[in-house]
Amino acid sequence: MADLLVVSDAGLYCPAGDFWIDPWRSVPRAVITHAHADHARSGCDRYLCAAPGKLVMRSRLGGTVPIDTLRYGESTTFNGVKVSLHPAGHVLGSAQVRVEHGGQVWVVSGDYKTAPDPTCAPFEPVRCDVFITESTFGLPIYRWPAPEIIAAEINAWWRANQAEGKTSVLLAYALGKAQRLAAMVDPSIGPIHGHGAVMKLVRAYRDSGVRLPPIDAVPARAKRVGQGRALVIAPPSVAAGGWLRVFGEVVVAQASGWMTVRGIRRRRGFGTGFVLSDHADFPGLVSAVEATGARRVLVTHGSSEAFARFLRGRGLEADVLATRFTGEQPDRDDAGDDDDVGAEADPDVPGPDMSRPDDGAAVDSAPRGELP
Repeated sequence: MADLLVVSDAGLYCPAGDFWIDPWRSVPRAVITHAHADHARSGCDRYLCAAPGKLVMRSRLGGTVPIDTLRYGESTTFNGVKVSLHPAGHVLGSAQVRVEHGGQVWVVSGDYKTAPDPTCAPFEPVRCDVFITESTFGLPIYRWPAPEIIAAEINAWWRANQAEGKTSVLLAYALGKAQRLAAMVDPSIGPIHGHGAVMKLVRAYRDSGVRLPPIDAVPARAKRVGQGRALVIAPPSVAAGGWLRVFGEVVVAQASGWMTVRGIRRRRGFGTGFVLSDHADFPGLVSAVEATGARRVLVTHGSSEAFARFLRGRGLEADVLATRFTGEQPDRDDAGDDDDVGAEADPDVPGPDMSRPDDGAAVDSAPRGELP
Protein backbone atom coordinates (compact mmCIF):
# COMPACT_ATOMS: atom_id res chain seq x y z
CA MET A 1 0.00 0.00 0.00
CA ALA A 2 1.38 3.40 -1.01
CA ASP A 3 2.19 5.91 1.71
CA LEU A 4 -0.57 8.41 2.34
CA LEU A 5 1.98 11.22 2.80
CA VAL A 6 5.29 11.64 0.96
CA VAL A 7 8.09 14.22 1.00
CA SER A 8 8.10 16.28 -2.20
CA ASP A 9 10.25 19.17 -3.38
CA ALA A 10 7.75 21.54 -1.72
CA GLY A 11 7.30 19.61 1.50
CA LEU A 12 5.10 16.94 3.03
CA TYR A 13 2.50 16.10 0.35
CA CYS A 14 -0.71 14.09 0.22
CA PRO A 15 -1.02 12.85 -3.41
CA ALA A 16 -4.58 11.57 -2.97
CA GLY A 17 -5.82 14.85 -1.48
CA ASP A 18 -3.50 17.15 -3.45
CA PHE A 19 -2.45 19.27 -0.47
CA TRP A 20 0.72 19.93 1.49
CA ILE A 21 1.29 20.04 5.25
CA ASP A 22 3.62 22.85 6.39
CA PRO A 23 5.17 23.27 2.91
CA TRP A 24 8.54 25.00 2.62
CA ARG A 25 7.71 26.39 -0.83
CA SER A 26 4.66 28.08 -2.35
CA VAL A 27 1.86 25.61 -3.09
CA PRO A 28 -1.84 25.89 -4.01
CA ARG A 29 -3.17 24.40 -0.75
CA ALA A 30 -1.28 24.44 2.56
CA VAL A 31 -2.47 22.81 5.78
CA ILE A 32 -0.53 24.48 8.61
CA THR A 33 0.23 22.99 12.03
CA HIS A 34 1.22 26.34 13.60
CA ALA A 35 2.49 29.83 12.80
CA HIS A 36 6.23 29.50 13.47
CA ALA A 37 8.32 30.43 10.47
CA ASP A 38 9.61 26.97 9.60
CA HIS A 39 6.04 25.65 9.37
CA ALA A 40 4.01 28.60 8.05
CA ARG A 41 5.70 30.21 5.07
CA SER A 42 4.19 32.97 2.98
CA GLY A 43 3.35 32.69 -0.71
CA CYS A 44 0.80 29.85 -0.79
CA ASP A 45 -2.51 30.33 -2.58
CA ARG A 46 -4.67 29.16 0.32
CA TYR A 47 -4.11 28.09 3.93
CA LEU A 48 -5.95 25.92 6.41
CA CYS A 49 -5.23 26.16 10.15
CA ALA A 50 -6.94 25.58 13.50
CA ALA A 51 -9.47 28.29 14.30
CA PRO A 52 -7.79 29.48 17.55
CA GLY A 53 -4.64 30.33 15.59
CA LYS A 54 -6.14 32.32 12.73
CA LEU A 55 -5.23 35.78 14.10
CA VAL A 56 -1.70 34.63 14.89
CA MET A 57 -1.41 33.24 11.36
CA ARG A 58 -2.68 36.50 9.91
CA SER A 59 -0.22 38.53 11.97
CA ARG A 60 2.58 36.37 10.59
CA LEU A 61 1.51 36.09 6.95
CA GLY A 62 0.00 39.56 6.56
CA GLY A 63 -1.90 40.55 3.43
CA THR A 64 -5.25 39.14 2.41
CA VAL A 65 -4.34 35.58 1.45
CA PRO A 66 -7.29 33.26 2.22
CA ILE A 67 -6.96 31.49 5.59
CA ASP A 68 -9.59 28.81 6.16
CA THR A 69 -10.07 27.32 9.62
CA LEU A 70 -11.35 24.22 11.36
CA ARG A 71 -12.34 23.92 14.98
CA TYR A 72 -10.37 21.30 16.87
CA GLY A 73 -11.88 17.90 16.03
CA GLU A 74 -13.85 19.23 13.06
CA SER A 75 -13.08 17.65 9.68
CA THR A 76 -13.10 18.51 6.01
CA THR A 77 -12.27 16.54 2.85
CA PHE A 78 -9.93 17.13 -0.06
CA ASN A 79 -10.61 14.79 -3.01
CA GLY A 80 -12.08 12.24 -0.63
CA VAL A 81 -9.25 12.51 1.92
CA LYS A 82 -10.56 13.32 5.41
CA VAL A 83 -8.54 15.96 7.29
CA SER A 84 -9.03 17.10 10.88
CA LEU A 85 -6.99 19.22 13.30
CA HIS A 86 -6.30 18.37 16.95
CA PRO A 87 -4.56 20.30 19.76
CA ALA A 88 -0.76 20.06 19.85
CA GLY A 89 -0.14 22.19 22.97
CA HIS A 90 2.81 23.99 21.35
CA VAL A 91 1.53 27.57 20.92
CA LEU A 92 -1.84 29.22 20.39
CA GLY A 93 -3.62 27.47 17.52
CA SER A 94 -1.03 24.72 17.12
CA ALA A 95 -2.50 21.53 15.71
CA GLN A 96 -1.78 17.96 14.82
CA VAL A 97 -3.07 17.06 11.36
CA ARG A 98 -5.02 13.80 11.09
CA VAL A 99 -5.27 12.46 7.54
CA GLU A 100 -7.52 9.48 6.69
CA HIS A 101 -7.89 7.74 3.33
CA GLY A 102 -8.02 4.22 1.93
CA GLY A 103 -8.07 2.58 5.33
CA GLN A 104 -4.97 4.46 6.56
CA VAL A 105 -4.77 7.07 9.32
CA TRP A 106 -1.69 9.27 9.54
CA VAL A 107 -1.10 12.00 12.10
CA VAL A 108 1.44 14.81 11.62
CA SER A 109 2.27 16.22 15.03
CA GLY A 110 3.95 19.45 13.97
CA ASP A 111 5.70 20.75 17.11
CA TYR A 112 4.07 19.84 20.40
CA LYS A 113 4.45 19.74 24.15
CA THR A 114 2.68 17.76 26.83
CA ALA A 115 3.30 20.21 29.71
CA PRO A 116 0.46 22.55 30.80
CA ASP A 117 0.27 26.02 29.26
CA PRO A 118 -2.50 28.52 30.13
CA THR A 119 -2.19 30.26 26.75
CA CYS A 120 -3.13 27.35 24.45
CA ALA A 121 -5.18 24.17 24.30
CA PRO A 122 -3.41 21.12 25.79
CA PHE A 123 -1.97 18.31 23.67
CA GLU A 124 -4.45 15.54 22.86
CA PRO A 125 -3.18 12.14 21.64
CA VAL A 126 -4.75 10.98 18.38
CA ARG A 127 -4.90 7.28 17.53
CA CYS A 128 -3.36 6.44 14.17
CA ASP A 129 -1.45 3.91 12.09
CA VAL A 130 1.49 6.20 11.31
CA PHE A 131 2.66 9.05 13.55
CA ILE A 132 5.06 11.74 12.38
CA THR A 133 6.71 13.19 15.47
CA GLU A 134 9.22 15.92 16.13
CA SER A 135 12.24 15.10 18.30
CA THR A 136 13.76 18.48 19.15
CA PHE A 137 14.62 17.24 22.64
CA GLY A 138 14.70 13.53 21.88
CA LEU A 139 17.50 12.58 24.30
CA PRO A 140 17.04 11.27 27.86
CA ILE A 141 18.87 14.26 29.39
CA TYR A 142 15.94 16.53 28.53
CA ARG A 143 13.36 16.34 31.33
CA TRP A 144 11.49 19.54 32.18
CA PRO A 145 10.83 20.77 35.71
CA ALA A 146 7.20 21.53 36.51
CA PRO A 147 6.17 24.96 35.11
CA GLU A 148 5.24 26.22 38.58
CA ILE A 149 8.81 25.57 39.73
CA ILE A 150 10.20 27.59 36.83
CA ALA A 151 7.68 30.39 37.50
CA ALA A 152 8.84 30.59 41.12
CA GLU A 153 12.49 30.71 39.99
CA ILE A 154 11.79 33.55 37.55
CA ASN A 155 9.83 35.52 40.14
CA ALA A 156 12.65 35.16 42.68
CA TRP A 157 15.25 36.22 40.07
CA TRP A 158 13.15 39.26 39.13
CA ARG A 159 12.75 40.31 42.77
CA ALA A 160 16.47 39.92 43.45
CA ASN A 161 17.39 42.05 40.42
CA GLN A 162 14.81 44.62 41.40
CA ALA A 163 16.32 44.87 44.90
CA GLU A 164 19.61 45.86 43.23
CA GLY A 165 17.93 48.40 40.92
CA LYS A 166 18.54 46.30 37.79
CA THR A 167 16.06 45.63 35.00
CA SER A 168 15.38 41.95 34.36
CA VAL A 169 15.54 41.01 30.67
CA LEU A 170 14.16 37.60 29.82
CA LEU A 171 14.90 36.30 26.34
CA ALA A 172 12.28 34.07 24.75
CA TYR A 173 10.78 33.34 21.36
CA ALA A 174 8.31 36.05 20.36
CA LEU A 175 5.52 33.64 19.46
CA GLY A 176 4.35 31.29 22.14
CA LYS A 177 7.00 31.28 24.82
CA ALA A 178 6.89 35.04 25.42
CA GLN A 179 3.14 34.94 26.01
CA ARG A 180 3.42 31.81 28.15
CA LEU A 181 6.04 33.49 30.33
CA ALA A 182 3.90 36.59 30.75
CA ALA A 183 1.03 34.38 31.93
CA MET A 184 3.30 32.49 34.36
CA VAL A 185 5.03 35.31 36.25
CA ASP A 186 3.67 37.36 39.15
CA PRO A 187 2.69 40.78 37.70
CA SER A 188 2.49 42.31 41.19
CA ILE A 189 6.30 42.33 41.35
CA GLY A 190 6.56 45.18 38.86
CA PRO A 191 5.80 46.38 35.33
CA ILE A 192 6.18 44.03 32.35
CA HIS A 193 7.46 45.36 29.01
CA GLY A 194 7.60 43.61 25.66
CA HIS A 195 9.79 44.05 22.60
CA GLY A 196 7.83 45.10 19.51
CA ALA A 197 7.98 41.58 18.06
CA VAL A 198 6.53 40.22 21.30
CA MET A 199 3.81 42.88 21.44
CA LYS A 200 2.64 42.08 17.91
CA LEU A 201 1.85 38.56 19.05
CA VAL A 202 0.50 39.70 22.44
CA ARG A 203 -2.15 41.64 20.54
CA ALA A 204 -3.02 38.59 18.43
CA TYR A 205 -3.29 36.44 21.55
CA ARG A 206 -5.51 38.95 23.33
CA ASP A 207 -7.72 39.38 20.27
CA SER A 208 -8.06 35.59 20.22
CA GLY A 209 -9.40 35.60 23.79
CA VAL A 210 -6.24 34.65 25.73
CA ARG A 211 -5.95 36.42 29.09
CA LEU A 212 -2.56 38.01 29.74
CA PRO A 213 -1.39 40.46 32.42
CA PRO A 214 -0.70 44.12 31.54
CA ILE A 215 2.29 44.33 29.19
CA ASP A 216 3.58 47.66 27.89
CA ALA A 217 5.45 48.16 24.65
CA VAL A 218 8.89 49.71 24.87
CA PRO A 219 8.46 53.32 23.62
CA ALA A 220 10.38 54.34 20.53
CA ARG A 221 13.57 56.30 21.32
CA ALA A 222 13.11 55.70 25.04
CA LYS A 223 16.11 56.67 27.17
CA ARG A 224 15.22 54.83 30.38
CA VAL A 225 12.53 52.19 30.76
CA GLY A 226 11.55 50.23 33.84
CA GLN A 227 13.57 52.23 36.39
CA GLY A 228 15.27 49.07 37.52
CA ARG A 229 11.95 47.45 38.45
CA ALA A 230 10.66 45.97 35.22
CA LEU A 231 10.67 42.57 33.59
CA VAL A 232 11.37 42.89 29.86
CA ILE A 233 10.49 40.00 27.54
CA ALA A 234 12.31 40.07 24.20
CA PRO A 235 13.50 37.74 21.43
CA PRO A 236 16.99 36.26 21.91
CA SER A 237 18.39 38.28 19.00
CA VAL A 238 18.34 41.54 20.94
CA ALA A 239 21.17 40.34 23.17
CA ALA A 240 23.64 40.93 20.32
CA GLY A 241 22.64 44.56 19.63
CA GLY A 242 22.30 47.89 21.39
CA TRP A 243 18.57 47.70 22.08
CA LEU A 244 19.10 46.76 25.73
CA ARG A 245 20.82 50.08 26.50
CA VAL A 246 17.46 51.81 27.00
CA PHE A 247 16.96 49.83 30.22
CA GLY A 248 20.05 51.02 32.04
CA GLU A 249 21.74 48.35 34.11
CA VAL A 250 20.26 44.96 33.19
CA VAL A 251 20.49 41.31 34.12
CA VAL A 252 19.84 39.01 31.14
CA ALA A 253 18.56 35.44 31.24
CA GLN A 254 17.03 33.10 28.69
CA ALA A 255 14.11 30.71 28.92
CA SER A 256 14.74 27.64 26.78
CA GLY A 257 14.93 23.90 26.95
CA TRP A 258 18.55 24.27 25.89
CA MET A 259 19.29 25.83 29.27
CA THR A 260 19.47 22.24 30.49
CA VAL A 261 22.88 22.11 28.82
CA ARG A 262 25.65 23.88 30.75
CA GLY A 263 27.83 24.30 27.67
CA ILE A 264 25.15 26.27 25.84
CA ARG A 265 24.63 28.59 28.82
CA ARG A 266 28.37 29.21 28.95
CA ARG A 267 28.60 29.98 25.23
CA ARG A 268 25.79 32.50 25.52
CA GLY A 269 27.33 34.16 28.58
CA PHE A 270 24.22 33.91 30.77
CA GLY A 271 24.69 33.42 34.47
CA THR A 272 21.06 32.36 34.66
CA GLY A 273 18.99 30.18 32.38
CA PHE A 274 15.46 28.92 32.96
CA VAL A 275 14.55 25.49 31.62
CA LEU A 276 11.30 26.13 29.81
CA SER A 277 10.41 24.84 26.36
CA ASP A 278 7.35 24.77 24.13
CA HIS A 279 8.50 21.36 22.86
CA ALA A 280 7.99 18.03 24.60
CA ASP A 281 10.84 16.71 26.71
CA PHE A 282 12.07 13.14 26.29
CA PRO A 283 9.45 11.51 28.56
CA GLY A 284 6.77 13.64 26.86
CA LEU A 285 7.83 12.46 23.41
CA VAL A 286 7.80 8.83 24.52
CA SER A 287 4.37 9.10 26.16
CA ALA A 288 2.93 10.91 23.15
CA VAL A 289 4.14 8.24 20.74
CA GLU A 290 2.78 5.47 22.95
CA ALA A 291 -0.61 7.16 23.28
CA THR A 292 -1.14 7.20 19.50
CA GLY A 293 -1.01 3.40 19.28
CA ALA A 294 0.96 3.78 16.04
CA ARG A 295 3.16 0.88 15.01
CA ARG A 296 5.06 3.02 12.50
CA VAL A 297 6.69 6.29 13.58
CA LEU A 298 8.54 8.78 11.40
CA VAL A 299 10.83 11.17 13.28
CA THR A 300 11.73 14.71 12.17
CA HIS A 301 14.33 17.30 13.26
CA GLY A 302 16.34 17.48 16.43
CA SER A 303 17.71 14.20 17.78
CA SER A 304 15.88 12.23 15.10
CA GLU A 305 18.40 9.42 14.58
CA ALA A 306 18.78 8.76 18.30
CA PHE A 307 15.05 8.92 19.01
CA ALA A 308 14.16 6.64 16.08
CA ARG A 309 16.74 4.16 17.33
CA PHE A 310 15.23 4.33 20.81
CA LEU A 311 11.75 3.62 19.41
CA ARG A 312 13.03 0.68 17.38
CA GLY A 313 14.43 -0.70 20.62
CA ARG A 314 10.87 -0.64 21.96
CA GLY A 315 9.59 -2.70 19.04
CA LEU A 316 8.22 0.04 16.80
CA GLU A 317 8.92 0.52 13.11
CA ALA A 318 10.69 3.88 13.34
CA ASP A 319 12.68 5.84 10.78
CA VAL A 320 13.93 9.36 10.22
CA LEU A 321 11.86 11.56 7.92
CA ALA A 322 14.06 14.21 6.34
CA THR A 323 12.33 17.60 6.35
CA ARG A 324 13.35 21.26 6.50
CA PHE A 325 11.62 21.92 9.80
CA THR A 326 14.06 23.26 12.36
CA GLY A 327 12.25 23.50 15.69
CA GLU A 328 13.90 25.25 18.61
CA GLN A 329 17.65 25.46 18.03
CA PRO A 330 20.49 26.09 20.47
CA ASP A 331 22.68 28.30 18.31
CA ARG A 332 20.44 30.03 15.76
CA ASP A 333 18.04 32.32 17.56
CA ASP A 334 16.37 33.66 14.45
CA ALA A 335 15.68 30.33 12.82
CA GLY A 336 12.47 28.40 13.01
CA ASP A 337 10.57 29.50 16.07
CA ASP A 338 11.70 33.13 16.15
CA ASP A 339 11.48 34.97 12.86
CA ASP A 340 10.54 38.41 14.15
CA VAL A 341 14.04 39.78 14.50
CA GLY A 342 16.53 39.32 11.71
CA ALA A 343 16.02 37.26 8.59
CA GLU A 344 13.74 34.29 8.32
CA ALA A 345 15.34 30.89 8.34
CA ASP A 346 16.69 30.03 4.90
CA PRO A 347 14.91 26.84 3.79
CA ASP A 348 17.97 25.80 1.82
CA VAL A 349 20.41 26.03 4.74
CA PRO A 350 20.33 23.05 7.10
CA GLY A 351 20.36 23.67 10.83
CA PRO A 352 23.06 22.42 13.18
CA ASP A 353 23.27 18.79 14.25
CA MET A 354 21.63 18.67 17.66
CA SER A 355 21.96 14.97 18.28
CA ARG A 356 25.04 15.49 20.50
CA PRO A 357 24.57 18.53 22.75
CA ASP A 358 27.65 19.83 24.54
CA ASP A 359 26.95 19.91 28.25
CA GLY A 360 30.57 19.54 29.26
CA ALA A 361 30.13 15.84 29.93
CA ALA A 362 29.58 12.69 27.94
CA VAL A 363 26.00 12.24 26.75
CA ASP A 364 24.55 8.99 25.51
CA SER A 365 23.05 10.13 22.23
CA ALA A 366 21.90 6.63 21.30
CA PRO A 367 19.44 5.32 23.88
CA ARG A 368 18.59 1.68 23.15
CA GLY A 369 15.10 1.06 24.39
CA GLU A 370 15.58 1.76 28.07
CA LEU A 371 12.67 3.19 29.98
CA PRO A 372 12.83 6.99 30.33
